[in-house]
Amino acid sequence: MDLKEYKAAVEAMLFAHGEPVSASRIAQILEIETVVVERLLQTLRDDYDAGDRGLTLLQMEDRWQLATKPRFGEPVRKLLDTRRNTPLSQAALEVLAVIAYNQPVSRSFIEQVRGVDSSSTVTTLMEKGLIEEAGRLDLPGRPVSFRTTDAFLRTFGLESLTQLPPLHGDDLPLEQVADNGGQLPDEDPAEN
Repeated sequence: MDLKEYKAAVEAMLFAHGEPVSASRIAQILEIETVVVERLLQTLRDDYDAGDRGLTLLQMEDRWQLATKPRFGEPVRKLLDTRRNTPLSQAALEVLAVIAYNQPVSRSFIEQVRGVDSSSTVTTLMEKGLIEEAGRLDLPGRPVSFRTTDAFLRTFGLESLTQLPPLHGDDLPLEQVADNGGQLPDEDPAEN
């Protein structure tokens, strides 16, 4: 391949992958030097920025991703809203909460917390790109674990998981709980 073909291949790979990918990974696949891929990526970014195109090439540390230019975000959002923006069910929100606060977690952990089969909900959340497989846990049977994605953070307007609201009682000093006989201040001991 000549440089034009490599540039076209890099563009096709970024388009098809859809997620950020490193220059070194592209170089490995194309079996060329990383420095060549980095120059091709810079050239592609310049091409997108110079023309009246709807796309741009974003660099996020050592990874690159094709993206919509901000000025075209609204029409693209409207198009995608009809396809992906169906509201999340209560079950989906519960599964997301279990995963977000405890990740990485297995499907059996999710089901143990919720008390019901969550297979279809996990599948739906994966299709929406809100969760992903996070490898296998070092437990008997080596179950697949799940974690939230960058799309989860964007969807809920978070920069990181540290911005998740505290769980009930997490924001109380342990001394206050201990002084109350292990009860949270708003719990009625008669209910337990």
